[in-house]
Amino acid sequence: MYHLSDRIKSMSTSQTLAMAAKTRELKAEGKDIIGLSLGEPDFNTPDFIKEAAIQAINDNYNSYTPVDGYVELKDAIINKFKRDNGLTYDRSQIVVSTGAKQSLANVAMVMLNPGDEVILPCPYWVSYAEIVKLAEGVPVEVPTSVESDFKMTPQQLEAAITPKTRMLWYSSPSNPSGMVYSKEELRALADVLVKHPDIIVVSDEIYEHINFVGEHASMAQFDDMYDRVVTVNGVSKAFAMTGWRIGYIGAPAEIARACNKMQGQITSGANCIAQRAVITALEAPVNKIQYMIDRFKSRRKLIIDLMSQIPGFAITEPEGAFYVFPDVSYFFGKTINGYEIKDATDFSMFLLEKALVATVTGDAFGSPNCIRFSYAASETEIEEAMKRIKNALSE
Repeated sequence: MYHLSDRIKSMSTSQTLAMAAKTRELKAEGKDIIGLSLGEPDFNTPDFIKEAAIQAINDNYNSYTPVDGYVELKDAIINKFKRDNGLTYDRSQIVVSTGAKQSLANVAMVMLNPGDEVILPCPYWVSYAEIVKLAEGVPVEVPTSVESDFKMTPQQLEAAITPKTRMLWYSSPSNPSGMVYSKEELRALADVLVKHPDIIVVSDEIYEHINFVGEHASMAQFDDMYDRVVTVNGVSKAFAMTGWRIGYIGAPAEIARACNKMQGQITSGANCIAQRAVITALEAPVNKIQYMIDRFKSRRKLIIDLMSQIPGFAITEPEGAFYVFPDVSYFFGKTINGYEIKDATDFSMFLLEKALVATVTGDAFGSPNCIRFSYAASETEIEEAMKRIKNALSE
């Protein structure tokens, strides 16, 4: 019997990764599972980025990288922030990490002390709460609903703030709801935050370019919030580079230095070949990846149209990212084809076992009435998945 730490024993397993593992297991048994659980684009990494990686290999990039990233990559990130977000950072404010998830973990570890509270508007990305708890912080969930387009109001934010509040974390476009905070909505939240100058904001903008409603807005664009915002981004989603594992932050220099210090003792610098490729990715005009964004938009229409034909799903149209997050509480308390549906987890497992469609329960995102569908899949898979679900429920 090994004496594992209380830390790891109290940590929840990532539900998205757990469902992906279950999907692979069932596929290995010969079952035809349609996977709509993972937030992973089904596109290949664009050729111009792959060519940059090959060139880096041929140029013998094979040594340890600076802990906070190559200078050339930091400069590309600075230019990207200026071009796309109107944000001005210098090199001392940029830290490159092994994926945006490490960026988030770094920030939590350097900012939180035991008992510090972190406000998480629900639904939130599945790892936020566990990262906060790992850093001995306390997640404070602020519930939203399909009726409010899954957006936290200024009044809710004000009510959630206590003397122990240290941070606010949110994503826009959102994983899992797909909602997007407008500039006006962010300003209204900022008007609350300016009254509480000790609160730091983590703005997760990894889905920035997958936005179907117009301009992307960053909390750091407001002069009275700039010094209190950590802007997190990366290349996994918009550039179809999930496995390349490069994320980064733009932050106040003191926070960036602390993250650099933390990373230096945990992983050191991110992969050298991936960093060189990301320089090319970020320097390219955004229209070079527009074809993927256009496909996501057409898939959004397809899945919404088909899901709207299934009784019991309450849907709000996502404004970005590549997820639909319907409220499925209509089915709670019902028995469908011998399956007792008590909650969203039961419903998600019903869809997996009966319809052979993998989703993720909303419990994982702090929204227990919902489940998440990823439409980062082919049109054929989306059509077949909705057909299977409709048939399974009609029985």
